[in-house]
Amino acid sequence: MKMKFEVNKALLSMKTHYFLWNAGTGPVTPYLSTYSRQLGFSSTVVGVIYTILPLSGMIAKPIAGAIADRFHCQKYFFLFTQLLTAAAFMSILYSPKIGVRETADFSCTRQNVSFQNVEGVTINSEVFDSIHKQNIDINCQLTCPLSSNDLEVLCVDWQLSQYCGNNTTNETTFTAQVPLNQTQLVKSIMVFKVANITKENRVFSPQCNTRNITSRCTVQCKHEDVDNLLENNQIEDERAYRTYQFWVFLVLMVIGWVGQAINVSISDAICFEMLGDKPNRYGYQRMYGALGWGILTLIAGILVDVTSVGKTYKDYTICFYLGGSFLIVDFLTSCRLKYAQTKLSSNITRDIGKLLVNIRVLVFLIWCVAVGMCTGLMWNFFLWLVEDMGNARKDPRVQTLKGILMGVQCLGGELPFFFLSGKILKKIGHVNAMSLVLFTLGVRFILYSVIENPWWFIPIECSNGLTYGVFYACMASYASIIAPIGTETTMQGMVGAVFEGVGASLGSLCGGYAIGSVNGTLTFRYFGFAALGICVLHVMVQWLLKSADGSSPVMDKKHTFAKVRLEDQKELTSIGPLISR
Repeated sequence: MKMKFEVNKALLSMKTHYFLWNAGTGPVTPYLSTYSRQLGFSSTVVGVIYTILPLSGMIAKPIAGAIADRFHCQKYFFLFTQLLTAAAFMSILYSPKIGVRETADFSCTRQNVSFQNVEGVTINSEVFDSIHKQNIDINCQLTCPLSSNDLEVLCVDWQLSQYCGNNTTNETTFTAQVPLNQTQLVKSIMVFKVANITKENRVFSPQCNTRNITSRCTVQCKHEDVDNLLENNQIEDERAYRTYQFWVFLVLMVIGWVGQAINVSISDAICFEMLGDKPNRYGYQRMYGALGWGILTLIAGILVDVTSVGKTYKDYTICFYLGGSFLIVDFLTSCRLKYAQTKLSSNITRDIGKLLVNIRVLVFLIWCVAVGMCTGLMWNFFLWLVEDMGNARKDPRVQTLKGILMGVQCLGGELPFFFLSGKILKKIGHVNAMSLVLFTLGVRFILYSVIENPWWFIPIECSNGLTYGVFYACMASYASIIAPIGTETTMQGMVGAVFEGVGASLGSLCGGYAIGSVNGTLTFRYFGFAALGICVLHVMVQWLLKSADGSSPVMDKKHTFAKVRLEDQKELTSIGPLISR
């Protein structure tokens, strides 16, 4: 009874870590993509950022894992990355916003007068529909720098005598009446038609017969949707990359991401080491992370809506403070974790290298890339999609909905499936679980693309138990079991690097460009069809491999979580003599 209490006490430390770590990252990580939008970055720029982040993790994870295995310092990396992530989160909160105003390109011709958002950022079709359906006229104040030739048009065509004979460039302010139901979407540019202009207490229909006028003007419409649209699209992507704000934000994001990436891989390696010959209990430990993430994301979403009442932008301050606080508590409790690495490898590079030439291991890594691409899109642009759809429906509870969706993902999906992951993997085997994950991702993404009301996403989020809970348990346990002795941390780092560094980065890059080119709905639909196609391909490849050597896949059914004994190694001939447990 006493020994049982000691074992439970050791595992309690890991349960506590998983809960506190995810309670610290949960209020911040899911909202960083939409927070970056408020800093002035487009979906394309955010996609580039979220391409760089997993690449940085891909480099950091195996390097940190190899160093930790070589010098037996997992716990030091484990503790340091908790503080590093907390510091990065708090710094991101104070990352400078791009200091720009609402800007538009004003155009006056013989046929019409209009202004449009600055070219370079694609307008989301859902946002356009929301504005176009409003049957009201708004007044927008435009301040435009005009040349002497432009001022001549104001003198002759607009009959404004104060501009006659003015041969210098002048900044002119006037008020434009804009009927929103006459706005147009032309090649991803939103064009606002000007019906009348008010200048010097005169109201008139403008025309430019003498010559055309084009000018980049600052605009203030006192209409939240229009002002936010113009502000979000006023800086071209090329200019964004040249601003110091972009580089400050990117560096802080990289630091935070690297901290999280290293901590996750090392904590999993520590967990499997503490579990010993019972890796099937990994899900029981990891489900506490889902619990922490689910509770805090739900609370954070509600608090953001509450604290943002009456503000132009959503206030995410509470998220960063919650995240930083839980990570500090995690560090303090993890300092008491009793753990020491006992397994050593004489040559880590040689042992890992032999694994990488095995066809089944390569198929496993390719599967990690495919799921990583879908996960990258989900992590970085799902809430972006929800926000666009909610704003298009004029829903004031968008942030609350985000919190509910994150909560259901964890509490209704990950939590029960992490708990059941051991039994699921033992029942159907790792290989079949891999195919199931891809199939579920495909169906899930297609459903996002056909449902118009984002509140109906809530029941779909329970599928996150399969697409992340079962997936992560499958990936981590597979990597742990095939890892040669003494390379566990390196192997977890390498698999995590492939999943995030290759898969998630590609998903972020492709997703960002796709959303910029079409929209969020079609992007998720295309990814869904791709996931179903890869699922079919994966099933075929595994069947061919099984037929070729006549043996069951390495992690199938009864040997899924069995500690590999000497007499069991005939079941593992496809991996070879590298695995010695």
